[in-house]
Amino acid sequence: MDETFDIVVLGTGIAGLTSALEAAHSARVLLVAKKDADDTNTARAQGGIAAVLSDKDSFEEHLADTLNAGAGLCDRDVVEACVREAPRQIRRLQDLGVRFDTRDVNGAIALDLGREGGHSRRRIAHVKDMTGRGVEDVLLAAVRNNPLITLWDHMLAVDLITLGRVEGSNESDRCIGCYVMDLRSGSISAISAKATILATGGSGKVYLYTSNPDTATGDGVAMAWRAGARIANMEFFQFHPTCLFHPSAKNFLISEAVRGEGGKLITRAGDRFMPRYHAQAELAPRDTVARAIDMELKRTGDDCVFLDVSHLPADFVETRFPQIFNTCLGFGIDIRREPIPVVPAAHYQCGGVAVDSNGWTGIPGLYAAGEVACTGMHGANRLASNSLLEALVYGRRCALTALKWLTEVPAGPSTLPAWHTGFARHPDESVVISQNWDEIRRMMWNYVGLVRSDNRMTRARKRLTAVRDDVMADYWSFILTPDLVELRNLADVAYLILEMASQRRESRGLHYNLDCPERDDSKWSRDSVMQRPTRRR
Repeated sequence: MDETFDIVVLGTGIAGLTSALEAAHSARVLLVAKKDADDTNTARAQGGIAAVLSDKDSFEEHLADTLNAGAGLCDRDVVEACVREAPRQIRRLQDLGVRFDTRDVNGAIALDLGREGGHSRRRIAHVKDMTGRGVEDVLLAAVRNNPLITLWDHMLAVDLITLGRVEGSNESDRCIGCYVMDLRSGSISAISAKATILATGGSGKVYLYTSNPDTATGDGVAMAWRAGARIANMEFFQFHPTCLFHPSAKNFLISEAVRGEGGKLITRAGDRFMPRYHAQAELAPRDTVARAIDMELKRTGDDCVFLDVSHLPADFVETRFPQIFNTCLGFGIDIRREPIPVVPAAHYQCGGVAVDSNGWTGIPGLYAAGEVACTGMHGANRLASNSLLEALVYGRRCALTALKWLTEVPAGPSTLPAWHTGFARHPDESVVISQNWDEIRRMMWNYVGLVRSDNRMTRARKRLTAVRDDVMADYWSFILTPDLVELRNLADVAYLILEMASQRRESRGLHYNLDCPERDDSKWSRDSVMQRPTRRR
């Protein structure tokens, strides 16, 4: 099934769909989905998209809120460009058919803007509490109707192909495609492309508890790292403060918008605690709220806290949050009358593949957009509802940059190296893979999670080194399975998070080290960056 395309886009969330649609104006595009095309983090996004859409708001305030949340590590120029482009992106989505919630204002129809933690104004355009689904469905329909876009689902990217992998090549490394595994047959094919756009999302599954789908195994970051791209700020992993705590609920998020509309966090004893931690109380930035909950759980010994909206009008709760209301009701929780049990969970990777203002990774022919990329937008802590905005902006920029590259790129090799299994054998015991998978996730949760320390990270390094050695031995010994591919990626991402967290000798934003509890702008007001030297084969 080896094929050639102008551009291959890996990932079908908002960044990947936007890239594919933009690139398909003048290129033949392959869009690759790991599972079902709509099984993405985007489709699960509840809150909305931040944009200045009211005369009571301003670009300066949105910029200031983002910089404040980012704790000194945002790229101001990047933030300002995204903030100023946001209204245009909202209008573009409306033109495509996204039906954001509206309200009647003195006889005129206006967007019903929400407010979330860290925002000084109401500026969140939303589709009830299912914004991601509303956007995903519209963009995916547009992709399916575009004759220049080929969509493959249930295809797992295994590795990027660079010229360094082509025998006899003397050119400098550039990305010329990727290997993908058909999850239905297990076969691995080489896909040739003049440009590759990573839009693979995040890596929440590196932690034991996460709001992310099972597909979020850090594939894009790991592949880019192995190809020699620069990786930045992986120590800044955002834990969403409020994931539903219920034995039958796997990863259901309670949107930040619930607190934006007046939800209160209380302990099991009914004590409202957030005013003790921050002047904005429940509307404090996510890192503050998540750590406050963690401290309350440690103080009380309880297994969860509660988010209470029972004081709000019942019809408002049902209308504004229909998905949350119905899901909780299905678990026996009537949020109109009783509080919602919640705990923090790994939610968003603020670091990733370092890119420039056009989404270029520094490797010719390779670009990245969305959660997989580190653009400078989020800094040390993402402001709520800025992620879909950033994905829209950089999804489009990656496509435009890749299209320009198509006019400049020299001819590549006529054939790509086929995937060879060599003397690899079938895995003899799948329990080995599941054991290593579980050990990585528990170790990261316990030692490199919300709160870290030098001792915890030292312990983590010893254990992770042993696990990575096992994983690499299995990778080269066994015929690849999807689980083994994902396990290798998780091990690489865990390594990057741990190393960057260990090197940052301060606490800032989402990174909190008990042994270095203060922020140190004199030494650490800079990105963490790691790069693996490329290896020719």
